[in-house]
Amino acid sequence: MTDGDDSGAGKHREKMQKIKAARDRMKEARQGEKGLVIVHTGPGKGKSSSGFGMILRAIAHGMPCAVVQFIKGSWDTGERRLLTTHFGDLCQFHAMGEGFTWETQDKERDIAAAGRGWDKAKELIRDPAIRMVLLDEINIALRYDYLNVAEVVAFLRDEKPEMTHVVLTGRNAKPEVIELADLVTEMTLVKHPFRSGIKAQAGVEF
Repeated sequence: MTDGDDSGAGKHREKMQKIKAARDRMKEARQGEKGLVIVHTGPGKGKSSSGFGMILRAIAHGMPCAVVQFIKGSWDTGERRLLTTHFGDLCQFHAMGEGFTWETQDKERDIAAAGRGWDKAKELIRDPAIRMVLLDEINIALRYDYLNVAEVVAFLRDEKPEMTHVVLTGRNAKPEVIELADLVTEMTLVKHPFRSGIKAQAGVEF
């Protein structure tokens, strides 16, 4: 190894040591735990997928969890198959929606379905044995005012058990929900195959 290479390696090692020391100090200063309100929103793909990834992570830790789907309804999705077939003892799955609003074309029916979904969500969130609840596409229901955002925010703020995580997905999250949340991720759309004439495919979209 040349002196130049050795100097470069030494500088890299010194830089990494400083970064590690800083990260260790950050970890030591953050020892608290709490149940989080987590929002996945934005126009890009991956919001529900990320939420289901968190559900699988909770299952891997033996944490009871639940899913309430506000829109997709009777869709035969891979997530639904996996969770109900293999992890029904740890994860409850409730598909409460009846499809996207342009499919039902019945606002009152959509409002009623969203209300049933929210009632089930409150029941699950109140259960102290359940550690994580995924409210899949609830942001869509809130966007169209099928649910009262003030009521949803007040419930999550005042009634959610201290150690329960709640994940809300769907584009166009309301500002009130974003302000309440502890963690917000916005998915950005860069490219999507649907715009190139490619239909939704198993294993990617559902």
